[in-house]
Amino acid sequence: MPDGARASLFIHALTGLHPGSGTALGVVDLPVQRERHTNWPLIPASSIKGVLRAAMKRKHNDDGQLWAVFGPDTDNAAEHAGALALTDARILAFPVRSLKGVFAWITCPTVLARFCRDRALVGEQPLPAVPTVTTGKVRCPKVGPEQESPLLIDNTALILEEFDFDYEGDPGLWPEVLAQTVDAATGDRMRTHLAILSDDDFGHFVQHATEVVARIGLDAKTKTVKNGALFYEEVLPAETLFHALVMAESSRRAEVPMPAAEVLAWVRQSELDVVQIGADETIGRGICRLTWADGGAR
Repeated sequence: MPDGARASLFIHALTGLHPGSGTALGVVDLPVQRERHTNWPLIPASSIKGVLRAAMKRKHNDDGQLWAVFGPDTDNAAEHAGALALTDARILAFPVRSLKGVFAWITCPTVLARFCRDRALVGEQPLPAVPTVTTGKVRCPKVGPEQESPLLIDNTALILEEFDFDYEGDPGLWPEVLAQTVDAATGDRMRTHLAILSDDDFGHFVQHATEVVARIGLDAKTKTVKNGALFYEEVLPAETLFHALVMAESSRRAEVPMPAAEVLAWVRQSELDVVQIGADETIGRGICRLTWADGGAR
């Protein structure tokens, strides 16, 4: 990676989220964007950068700094590149309906291993060891015999949707680690409602436990569905959690000199804590809370 300043960005969906649009291969006309090799949902980096740029443009009248950080507008794109770069936001925790405890956030060893690798790139101290999980089993917080687990039935089994998972062991420090990536109230719940499944079990839920919503367009006179105006849209549920890498280099705009650390600080200091990402803004989808984790200079 090039020299510069780096940080982690966490995106917590407060409402249903439709990030981008994948290729319609089945009955769903507008699927969410997914990784090619895992089929896990993601938020494209271009979407995140566009949201940040639009939000910063509303907050700042100084186009010089804006263009230095994000690059000039399309008509002047050949002048120089922006100083800010982002990766796609990858899934970190996914909410699934639970027979006990309303819902659990699920994750898996491969997700946590990638998270460890990405956090190391921004200068984070080594995170806890990633546990192994057997298919059909679960690691989740388990309290003492005098109190019931918030997720486990008889402290032995977790039931997610129509599937049951036998308790395999404690998740270690991972509930506490992920609790630090969200707001305080959400973090308190995540400490008791995080479940680590096997990669295969996790993959099933992130592919098949999303929401599929029917959308229509009405004829203004007849109040019936317009011809061809019925379509189905896939939506990620509220409480889904993503993470991305944010990397800054020194400004390439000659008249606006900004070192890499200043570029990153300029974006972070503007208190962009809640933004709208993806489609369906006018019906309340895509409202997300942003949380930043400090990185370092390289």
